[in-house]
Amino acid sequence: MRVTFHGAAGEVTGSMHLVEAAGKRVLLDCGMVQGGREAERRNFEPFPFDPATLDAVVLSHAHIDHIGRLPRLAWQGFKGPVFIQQAGAELVPVMLLDAASLAESDAERENRKRRDGEPEAMPLFTRRDVERLLPQLRPLRYDARNTILPGVEIAFRDAGHILGSSIVEVWADGRKLVFSGDLGPPGTPILRDPVAIREADLVLMEATYGDRNHRDRLDTVREFGGILDQAWEARGKVLIPAFAVGRSQELLYWFARHWDEWNMSRWRIFLDSPMAAKVVEIYDRHDALFDDDARKVWASHPSPFRLPNLRITESVEDSMAINRLQDGAIVIAGSGMANGGRILHHFRHNIDRRNTHIVFVGYQSEGTLGRRVVDGAKWVRIHGSDHRVNASVHTVGGLSAHTDQRGLMAWYGAFEGSPPLVLVHGEDRAREALAGEIGERFGADVRLARPGMVVEV
Repeated sequence: MRVTFHGAAGEVTGSMHLVEAAGKRVLLDCGMVQGGREAERRNFEPFPFDPATLDAVVLSHAHIDHIGRLPRLAWQGFKGPVFIQQAGAELVPVMLLDAASLAESDAERENRKRRDGEPEAMPLFTRRDVERLLPQLRPLRYDARNTILPGVEIAFRDAGHILGSSIVEVWADGRKLVFSGDLGPPGTPILRDPVAIREADLVLMEATYGDRNHRDRLDTVREFGGILDQAWEARGKVLIPAFAVGRSQELLYWFARHWDEWNMSRWRIFLDSPMAAKVVEIYDRHDALFDDDARKVWASHPSPFRLPNLRITESVEDSMAINRLQDGAIVIAGSGMANGGRILHHFRHNIDRRNTHIVFVGYQSEGTLGRRVVDGAKWVRIHGSDHRVNASVHTVGGLSAHTDQRGLMAWYGAFEGSPPLVLVHGEDRAREALAGEIGERFGADVRLARPGMVVEV
């Protein structure tokens, strides 16, 4: 079995790893690179392999940094099956069609500003490209071992990151590879904890927060409630950049669970995302994947997805109307790293107001607007104009969808015999810290993936 690393190898986005075994070529993930304009231009570069030679793609979950180049892969010649867990398979078209719509809009905006002689801007892929890809999806359920190609078997185990997220086990050539995908923290609301795996000949593990531990979740939730009180007393708005899948649902869960304690009925809550209604429906259809605590909240509190003061805004006009409200509003909008989507519209109208509170609840990649705001930028450029950052900025790391160093160590520690480990999906500082801790505690052979690096097992 041979693994070549082509993405998320020294960075957090763009997950893509090629497995060659049993005479077959299987791609683990096909994610979009996210970050600044320069980083995102890399998505247009040719794949470092011929897509037509791939026999299958296996996806860990439906976030764009793990699936976002799939339509381009198919457009360039890949004709094989795409395997993903059942709930994840329902999220894929929602995510990709939204990304295509944004890409088409961005290209149209760029072309309106294009000068004579400049090349025409093209979207990374179109909605038509997505529609052509969808018949290639092959949904699989959790905890079933499936032969996907002659000599190649896989199984999906719950990773606890978002709905349908998976740890991927691959058997071929008498060897077993385990790919963590993205691992959620133990105790994440709504979802079950990541499954512990006991055996592997090689482990590929994410390291997003490999250099730090999250705050205690109860302390984090207490902090969040305090931020809401501050914003209410300041007669301001709360803006929360959050991905439409995962963080948005968890935020609504906390609003329901602390409905009385946080006096949530006083707010107008907006889930400002064209995807939101569809994603909520998918979550509702797969409540069998929820944990016990979530079932109790659904039974004893206002339904998180149907709060009486919640409005899911789908049209552009409804989204723009939110900015006529000067106070008393909580706005959850994508994208989670503030590098596109409707949150930019809300930033543009509110980031210079001292009574605005911006709350980041997830990882902010280098080069994104979210990272610049978190790092303390005084001025930011949004839609071609500069805006002063007067808003109060909060980073609530305990609500991250990724587990921390402690969780990563515990998950790897469940393997028998400390198998060889390759760290992916993390910046170097995080990976180096985690590699040192794992090497010291378990005596494991730990390597950091680099683009083009090859590992044989």
